[in-house]
Amino acid sequence: MNLAAATNENLAHTSNVLIYSSMAVYTLAFFAHIAEWVFGSRSKVGRTAAALTGDGTAAAAAKIRVQVAQKGGATAVLDRPKIITRSAAGSRDVPDGPGAAGGTFKGDLYGRIAVSLTVVAFLVQAGGVIARAMSVQRAPWGNMYEFSITFSTVAVAAYLILMTLKKNVRWMGLLLVTTVLLDLGIATTVLYTSSDQLVPALHSYWLWIHVSTAIICGAVFYIGAVATLLYLFRDSYESKLANGTEPGSFAHSVLSRLPAAATLDKFSYRINAAVFPLWTFTIIAGAIWAGDAWGRYWGWDPKEVWSFITWVAYACYLHARATAGWKGRKAAYLALIAFGCWLFNYYGVNIFVTGKHSYAGV
Repeated sequence: MNLAAATNENLAHTSNVLIYSSMAVYTLAFFAHIAEWVFGSRSKVGRTAAALTGDGTAAAAAKIRVQVAQKGGATAVLDRPKIITRSAAGSRDVPDGPGAAGGTFKGDLYGRIAVSLTVVAFLVQAGGVIARAMSVQRAPWGNMYEFSITFSTVAVAAYLILMTLKKNVRWMGLLLVTTVLLDLGIATTVLYTSSDQLVPALHSYWLWIHVSTAIICGAVFYIGAVATLLYLFRDSYESKLANGTEPGSFAHSVLSRLPAAATLDKFSYRINAAVFPLWTFTIIAGAIWAGDAWGRYWGWDPKEVWSFITWVAYACYLHARATAGWKGRKAAYLALIAFGCWLFNYYGVNIFVTGKHSYAGV
């Protein structure tokens, strides 16, 4: 074995170690997020106080329940101020929940620990992806294993960027970390492929352009899908409250701490709308690459077909959002169907359908 081959093998081993190490840290972040939700659980009065004041302390609750007079032992209490999150026309105006931490000090502490662990795990995982790229001396997404570890890395990066931009997305942390652990678990057990070079036809700078944009789109679409799914649960919760129905204790404990349905709906729409042009570019870039590699721009390959189906599904969703009769839950169902198309394009086409895009195996 020559020196270069030995170096590449060591880098591949280092990549595997870093990926497994990141899984260990993500597991710690998972339990920290669980603690955040558990210790952030509080009484209905406490959650309402935190939502209205942004403060979970006893002093904040005291500000809401101000004793203004005592007559015959009775206590008069000021009405709580009506603080709302303005939503779209025709929808409910309700306050955002206080978040996973529930406005409590202990819940917030565990939440901060979870985010810190997520940052560490992300850095370790990114190091594993870079080491994999160095071991094969090409872009680290030449097969399903490499695509998966890069996809989850980019998804976490998108989440952390939103956090850095002061967006209220920490409520997504538990679902994100859970998904990343599942993705890495499948990648390291079912999809793992040893380091290898691509077939000559695929050695092109378009690999960096086309596949990288596909990964970015998938990661951002995932965040939009999570927000859409939670919107459906939160919207159902708000509907029950509006109709005078008492939701269960689990709904009170979890759903009441999420952002308002209108906030989640707006967030998911903006995320999907922002990345849709990039998905359009991804398909165009893939066609150009296909022209260079295979001598035709479009050949109705299964991957090409499902990429186009995904594009149509998201286009329908965006169009539905602009149509008055299809806003809200109907549009949300379309968004989830569109993401389902992307998932099938990611896993189903590569694993179960034979085509030119199955070049690297699984």
